[in-house]
Amino acid sequence: MVKVDKDIDLALLGPLACGITTGAGAVFNTAQPGPGESIVIIGAGAVGLAAVMAARNTPAATIIAMDLQDSRLELARELGATHTVNTREKDIVEAVTEICGGPADYVLDCTGSIKVIEQAADAVGLMGTFILVGGAPAEARFSLDHMRTLFGKTVVGTLGGSSNSRTLIPGLINLYRQGRFPFDKLITTYGFDELDQSIHDAHEGGTIKAVLRVDKTNQ
Repeated sequence: MVKVDKDIDLALLGPLACGITTGAGAVFNTAQPGPGESIVIIGAGAVGLAAVMAARNTPAATIIAMDLQDSRLELARELGATHTVNTREKDIVEAVTEICGGPADYVLDCTGSIKVIEQAADAVGLMGTFILVGGAPAEARFSLDHMRTLFGKTVVGTLGGSSNSRTLIPGLINLYRQGRFPFDKLITTYGFDELDQSIHDAHEGGTIKAVLRVDKTNQ
């Protein structure tokens, strides 16, 4: 349980309990990119876009967001990505090499897709870090090129962004107040009578993070 100030709507803060803190924590706690470094975020859903916003608050010089939907990539640009790539149109490794002049320092997979994971691992450079953020199906397995991993590449998973919610959530709220972590742009609020529409929009990718508001008359 995390205590928050009363002046911010709980309907806005609710999504901080999971996905948004996962993406932000993966950058702040697991990656921790330094000055001039590059970070690639694959999957521009709530988790990935939170990672983009977090990366904007680090010294990273290059922030690349990748997704299949142009609308989400446009939002990623607005939230701080320096580059975006539609992976329907361009190979992950080729795109990273073209933008960075070689492999990236950090790559975060926020999709949980085994196919994407196996491709994305090759976009990480020597002594770089590949971070598994998205959840794959139970018992899913993936394979990596041994030689490419041998030269100091780190592969690490993160649970909940490796975060302490009691410190991260207040920290994100503070960044939000400063206009440096505008996570409200990920949220679409629906009334209880719009439940079916919220499910439809989520499945179609029309909304990033759906919040269902239950009025007192429905309690």
